[in-house]
Amino acid sequence: MFRVSHYLRELAEAERSGQYPLPRRRGAEGATAPERRAAPSPAPAPLGGGRHAAGGAISGPVVIWNLIRRCNLTCQHCYALSADHDYAGELDTGEVFTVMDDLKAFGVPVLILSGGEPLLRPDLFPIAERALAMGFYTGLSTNGTLIDEALADRITATGFDYVGISLDGLRATHDRFRRLAGAFDRSLHAVRLLLARGVKVGLRYTMTASNAPDFEPLLDLMRAEGAPKFYFSHLNYAGRGNIHRAKDAQFAATRAALDTLFDRAWDAAQRGLDEEYVTGNNDADGPWLLLWLQRRHPDLHARFGEALRQRLQAWGGNASGLHVANIDNLGEVHPDTMWWHHALGNVRQRPFSAIWPDTRDALMAGLKQQPRPVGGRCAACQYLAICGGNTRVRAQQLTGDPWAEDPGCYLDDAEIGLAEDRPRVPLSAFGSQRTVKVPVVAG
Repeated sequence: MFRVSHYLRELAEAERSGQYPLPRRRGAEGATAPERRAAPSPAPAPLGGGRHAAGGAISGPVVIWNLIRRCNLTCQHCYALSADHDYAGELDTGEVFTVMDDLKAFGVPVLILSGGEPLLRPDLFPIAERALAMGFYTGLSTNGTLIDEALADRITATGFDYVGISLDGLRATHDRFRRLAGAFDRSLHAVRLLLARGVKVGLRYTMTASNAPDFEPLLDLMRAEGAPKFYFSHLNYAGRGNIHRAKDAQFAATRAALDTLFDRAWDAAQRGLDEEYVTGNNDADGPWLLLWLQRRHPDLHARFGEALRQRLQAWGGNASGLHVANIDNLGEVHPDTMWWHHALGNVRQRPFSAIWPDTRDALMAGLKQQPRPVGGRCAACQYLAICGGNTRVRAQQLTGDPWAEDPGCYLDDAEIGLAEDRPRVPLSAFGSQRTVKVPVVAG
């Protein structure tokens, strides 16, 4: 996750004071804070399971936990390929609690409870209540269509730190994406119910070519409704998102959308508005922020561009296998939610705390290596230390090689410091690529 507002607030403070602010430690939601990650080194870094936070304590990854696969929707870009039926073999309440104990001991700071649709899980609220009592920052990721007055009261009483509700466009677009007439009205109603009760709610949006025209109107809707957070997700090639990857927004549209988002976040930062803008699934957003600053505000770039670059290098880009993890409904552990086709182990057989630092798996060994063993234009990119090689899933899905260049990088060759243009991996339609399973090293 790239916390756009964090960096632009720092820039706004620097503009006012004339001095770039010192790094500030953030709370649990900012567990992947830039000041907590060591800058990439020329040699591979230690392949441990956690990272040292302030005070020397070990901090584990943020865990996105798909507690249930069942969903009342069948969205076009669903990485879990969910449907409205039960899935056998899901972790029961006792097993979930046992895993939570291990996660807490391992130093995991954040649990994002997701699905499928997590509100379909009967024990969701006892799980969330226990997570909060244990001190986890606890978020809920939902499509919002099931939230009525009574459920809004229950969510509020539980005390979730954050609730993310997906809106992939205005009414017609969203209903088409979610394959349900009335989905937009129901989700927006949920947003309003929770905001009225004082719950921190964010809008979640995944951009493709077909819903890109609705992006700016959604930003306007966010501000009009008073929602404090907007999460912009690039399409990643997993599940139905992989099947529909030919509809991914092309590079020019992506660049234009990011400019719009950064402009909006800068306006909020300068005006001191309580709005947070974040992006995910394309770590080229970090370098693009530097380029945006150079183009839009050359005076600020001249004064503070190097300080911003250092902050972004400390962030380090893609966190899959490092500072973000996924547990699916069956207890399989993955490097993140987009790697459901690559399991690292099951929490029924081994605790998460044993699975996560285990680098006998070749993919995990490479993800934990700093810098990562990427090839192609990624290896030659001047921003590798900022983006970390970007999203490895797209490379693997299109080429069969998880260390190939990320075909979703929207920066051109001149921008990344290459002397001449190179052929790019094409964004081919699903089914036209060769997929190779990443080998597991015996140990």
